[in-house]
Amino acid sequence: MAASSGVGAAADRGDSECILEPLSLPESPGGVAAVEESPSVPCIFCEECSPRAEQDQLLKHMIIEHKLVIADIKLVADFKRYILYWKKRFTEQPITDFCSVIRTNSEAPIEEQDNYFLLCDVLPEDRLLREQLQQKRLREILEQQQRERNDTSFHSICMFCDKEFTGNRSVLFNHMARDHAFNVGLPDNIVNCNEFLAALQKKLDNLQCLYCEKTFRDKNTLKDHMRKKQHRRINAKNTEYDRFYIINYLEFGKSWEEVQSEDDRELLDNVEEDWSDWEEHPVCAVCLFCEKQADTTEKLCLHMKEAHGFDLLKIKAEHGLKFYQQVKLVNFIRREIHQCRCYNCKESFQSKTELISHMEVTKHITFLPTRSTWDQPQYYFPTYENDTLLCTLSDSEDELTAKDQSEDVPVISEDLSDLEALRQSSVLNQLLREQNND
Repeated sequence: MAASSGVGAAADRGDSECILEPLSLPESPGGVAAVEESPSVPCIFCEECSPRAEQDQLLKHMIIEHKLVIADIKLVADFKRYILYWKKRFTEQPITDFCSVIRTNSEAPIEEQDNYFLLCDVLPEDRLLREQLQQKRLREILEQQQRERNDTSFHSICMFCDKEFTGNRSVLFNHMARDHAFNVGLPDNIVNCNEFLAALQKKLDNLQCLYCEKTFRDKNTLKDHMRKKQHRRINAKNTEYDRFYIINYLEFGKSWEEVQSEDDRELLDNVEEDWSDWEEHPVCAVCLFCEKQADTTEKLCLHMKEAHGFDLLKIKAEHGLKFYQQVKLVNFIRREIHQCRCYNCKESFQSKTELISHMEVTKHITFLPTRSTWDQPQYYFPTYENDTLLCTLSDSEDELTAKDQSEDVPVISEDLSDLEALRQSSVLNQLLREQNND
């Protein structure tokens, strides 16, 4: 299960003027079609089948009947695809071409000895298969999450006050966090939202506390318990919820706690590590007006200028924008574009495509509104939580030449030999007198 500080959350669609949680820019374009679910998984060697939920029975069958042991099965992202792949490969080549042979009772007579076959990721083909299945699974779950984030047909009832919500799922989650202090993390950390809500509702219907999971005699007793004990939250230790949080799909077989603890250990272990051979990987920033990504600010600014007629570098120079003014401008534009509203004429549109077409035709995309419109403290905060463009902005002061940077600044020291004279003539003393007079 993911902690509440996970990566990005969608806008609260219930209020078009208010973004309650940070958004997330698209990480990568494209998509992969969801795989059809099948009720059973076949044995690699025979016609025996087992339901997906009972894969342990199938593994037990293959060990007993066929002497096949599959190592680290919990690290296989898609059990059925994995089994089907090797079922086909074992018909093409002998099993000994792929598996290590483990002989048991080696000191016993030959008739009492057994040969077991170990299939594991020491074999390059097996390792590659596991990596591909993991990547495919991650793409599928990210696409599912994206569909849920963009879904405006969501409909559900609050499990605490029976209030009905429609539109985007974040409306319900924000309501439960704000009005009932029930926080399951940022909405965009959650996937398979309907199943998640159904699982929580089922526990409440069974008069079970969502945190300590004790059962109570009636609904009022349960509500009082959760309120007094501050149990209006879910238990992070309960792995039943892991499949509803995106972080648990990043490294298959590892829970969110393991992923976070590894990150913490790396920070501690690498304090004195030699970074001389470290290579920086380029971080892609996203265009203000479309999904185009670029690995340098120069490429992105050139794209926005040529494709949309928006010259960020020229605007920066003409208006003398410092770093934080650039930050506010970018966050302002991001917000207006997200809300499908022209930042010059304030006209709203049904889609982002219609908005950009309008702004390009009317040239509204080229010019900024008055400074007082966007130079506001509220735009210090990013519209998108993972907006890399903000990290690539530079202050004009950072572009000074080495000569300018190396110029010495004269420092005039006061003579400390006569402290009484210093107290009478010091600039600080004069400022204090002026302040007292005021």
